[in-house]
Amino acid sequence: MTKTTKLALLCLAVVLPAGCERAAAERSAAQLAAKVNGAEISVRQLRNAGAAGAGPALEKVIERELLVQQAIQAGLERDPAVRDAIDASRRQLLAEAWLDKVASGKTVSREEIRAFYAENPALFAERRIYRLRELTVSAPPALIDVLRAETARARDLDEVATWLRIRDARFGASSATLPAEQVPLGYLTKLSGMKDGDIAVFAVPASAGDAGAAVVQVVRAEAAPLSETQAAPLIEQFLAGRKRLELAAAEVRRLREIATIEYAGEFKRSN
Repeated sequence: MTKTTKLALLCLAVVLPAGCERAAAERSAAQLAAKVNGAEISVRQLRNAGAAGAGPALEKVIERELLVQQAIQAGLERDPAVRDAIDASRRQLLAEAWLDKVASGKTVSREEIRAFYAENPALFAERRIYRLRELTVSAPPALIDVLRAETARARDLDEVATWLRIRDARFGASSATLPAEQVPLGYLTKLSGMKDGDIAVFAVPASAGDAGAAVVQVVRAEAAPLSETQAAPLIEQFLAGRKRLELAAAEVRRLREIATIEYAGEFKRSN
């Protein structure tokens, strides 16, 4: 090896580490969002907190860090209630992370989206915006049965309200304008076939001993269809959420079948 080569290698041995250190420092600086009393807040922490970048979002994270530092300084992380809450949050995050892993790669197909669109015309192809009036009634079951017959003859919701007042029935009145996707699913199938002015009765929960009913009148329904292309992102989001719930339920069942679960104390179960 010549003296020139040795000198070149020696220069590289000095220059490369310095260059690597500078590059590492530059990468670290690029990933750093702020320092709070010496504690670093990284860009990844910002993203995990749902903050996209600088501005008010970063300031919120800085304020949280200030409060965390004070809590640690006061020894609150050793408080049993705080410790239990931290452990519960950690376990919940781990459980969610495992379900995310189980559900990863389980995408919603175009065929599933197309089928859901076709199966729910009231939400999409025949979607309407409803202007509704509603009476929410709580009364003895026998009166609710008579109410259904009376509603079938009524021309207006005011007639039904008068009929209820005469019988001292408890009820509340309200009105709303709702797109199809915000109408309770238990109502939508029937409402989608109703015309302006039509009245229908739906069963609803009531207080103990009583039955409940919602008397709903369609004041006006305006067509507001969504094409399959417009609806696709909404359908995909809904189906992905439903699929995740189904996978989570299946995974919990699987884990229960292979686990040893022993109940103790007051929670002990007899065979």
